[in-house]
Amino acid sequence: MEVIVMAENKASFNWYPGHMTKAKRMMQEDIKFNDIVIELIDARIPMSSRNPDIDDLAKNKYRLILINKSDLADERVTVKWVEFFEKQGIKVIKLDSRQRSGMKSVNNAILEVCKEKIERDRKRGIINRPVRAMIVGIPNVGKSTFINSFAGKACAKTGNKPGVTKGKQWIRLNKTVELLDTPGILWPKFDNEKIANDLAFIGSINDQILNLTELSLKFIESVKNDYAGIFTSRYDIEEKDDGVTMLGDIAIARGCLKKGGEPDYDKAAALIFDDFRSGKLGKISIEKPEDYIS
Repeated sequence: MEVIVMAENKASFNWYPGHMTKAKRMMQEDIKFNDIVIELIDARIPMSSRNPDIDDLAKNKYRLILINKSDLADERVTVKWVEFFEKQGIKVIKLDSRQRSGMKSVNNAILEVCKEKIERDRKRGIINRPVRAMIVGIPNVGKSTFINSFAGKACAKTGNKPGVTKGKQWIRLNKTVELLDTPGILWPKFDNEKIANDLAFIGSINDQILNLTELSLKFIESVKNDYAGIFTSRYDIEEKDDGVTMLGDIAIARGCLKKGGEPDYDKAAALIFDDFRSGKLGKISIEKPEDYIS
């Protein structure tokens, strides 16, 4: 695969560090103690933000998918994603964990998905045993923020960067549900260049190992095709076919300049991704379900 997201002098970077290998092994050991696997994905890239290893890890377990950061995505597209997953028999809830939007329905959904298990326990005379749920998701998908919002207190460390959660921790939410938080893990090999780019767009791959300028050109090309006028609205520039020219115009419009008044493309690229990730650029969905329907 072409290394298009990494700086040239860092192309040999081991982006699957040891703590991810350890985390995956730990999850494989702990899964037997859990009844349900709750997978958080990013509403802007629902498929690219799904770790394919999770399906194998969670087989024979109840499943629930939480489409997080829905406030940053195109609502019309997110509704289609909910329908897409539900047609596969997977219970789905869309969330904005920071504002606690959709949080009230999560506890009920967990109990609904696990109702057979709860009924089996009841018939065996086992009552008041909480459902144990493992929370999984790639880095920077918002697991810690979700847990804190769900629990109503700061149980998990949070941060707008990958790798904040380093180890596992059990969190007792109420009498009915216990959560096992796990570190965010990626997978050892990206077979698809687009997936690597999508993950880099949302910040799931550390910016420090990326060539943000080249990545921003791919981002501009992807977004302006589906959301014409969005860069004009945000930066008051003319949208053009040439992404390099657009990036330079954004740099000039926002004062991202080098000595002599030359556009600072690196600063402009960082600005674009800050605006995208914070929602200032607009509600944008990079992926659409029709792209995955044959």
